[in-house]
Amino acid sequence: MEHQDGTFRSYLEEKGGVEKPPVVDPNAVARFKSRKRKQKVLTAKDYVQGIRSGNRTLLSQAITIVESNLQEHYELAQEIITECLPFSGNSIRIGITGVPGAGKSTFIESFGKYITQKKHSLAVLAIDPSSERTKGSILGDKTRMVELSVDENAYIRPSPSAGSLGGVARKTRESIILCEAAGFDVIFVETVGVGQSETAVHSMVDFFLLLMLAGAGDELQGIKRGIMEMADSISITKADGSNIDKAKVARSEYQTALSLFPPHPSGVTQKVTVCSALEKRGLSEIWKIIEEYVSTTKHAGFFEEKRNQQAKYWMYESIHEQLQRNFYSSPKIQKHLAATEQKVIQQQKSSFVAAQELLDIYFQYKEKS
Repeated sequence: MEHQDGTFRSYLEEKGGVEKPPVVDPNAVARFKSRKRKQKVLTAKDYVQGIRSGNRTLLSQAITIVESNLQEHYELAQEIITECLPFSGNSIRIGITGVPGAGKSTFIESFGKYITQKKHSLAVLAIDPSSERTKGSILGDKTRMVELSVDENAYIRPSPSAGSLGGVARKTRESIILCEAAGFDVIFVETVGVGQSETAVHSMVDFFLLLMLAGAGDELQGIKRGIMEMADSISITKADGSNIDKAKVARSEYQTALSLFPPHPSGVTQKVTVCSALEKRGLSEIWKIIEEYVSTTKHAGFFEEKRNQQAKYWMYESIHEQLQRNFYSSPKIQKHLAATEQKVIQQQKSSFVAAQELLDIYFQYKEKS
């Protein structure tokens, strides 16, 4: 039907038209809101029951809560951990570190598969101090460990936690408790970075394995003596092909170097092995060393004593971390910190006097509040 303005309209439009259907189905919206209302807010008990029953989804969600920095998550996390504590402690905790290029991911996959084939259940956790700088994660480990990531007897948990090494390490230790409550009887704790992360890992595991490369002569100079002393065993990786002879020479050199160190605190002699993760050789020897170490140290009482010392250590670390967090989040400190810092830089106050003044301000504020 043509109108005076030259436009055309249909008969339906002339008579009021047909009501346009809504862009979104109102019934669908109602159904969604109904489902949302019905979604149950999980309690600590729900998480613990899920973890104990082997529910990987709830285990992952619980670890995410542990890693969170939100106050409400912190309180829930501590409740979950407390409920899981009676079911923890029944695993062998193995720390794995290594020099760059040692092939940690390849080794962990091959060694992990060897362990799961022996009817053990394995959880792989990581300490990622680099996340403080990059705010990233080590999600790449899941792509590198293709076989292990689909093994029904293995669980790989990347650590996307950004923050201080101490904070990330504490959360990893708490994740160990949850994994043990879930029934995993072997826990790998991998260091992603280098440096202080080795000390953090050593403080939460029963056995510390250091992976090295062949060509030890010059490389020994660059290895921190402390890391070698911490190691319960050293394994020379990539001992395959034309590298086998070099690996054997390296093993001899490292064994000689270890003999010059003071006796190991456990009383067990540190052993050096060679292995090839690609060819699956030397893995059984490493596992035998670990089993013998655990058996010997348990019999001597060192195993339990070490775990008790670690628990005490992490209590004090947690105190330090929480005090530091509370101090810097205090409104009074935030008000005075920048100005005090400038006075130190301009040498108007010594660092020690400035620190004491800030601490006095903090404690006075806490007393009033």
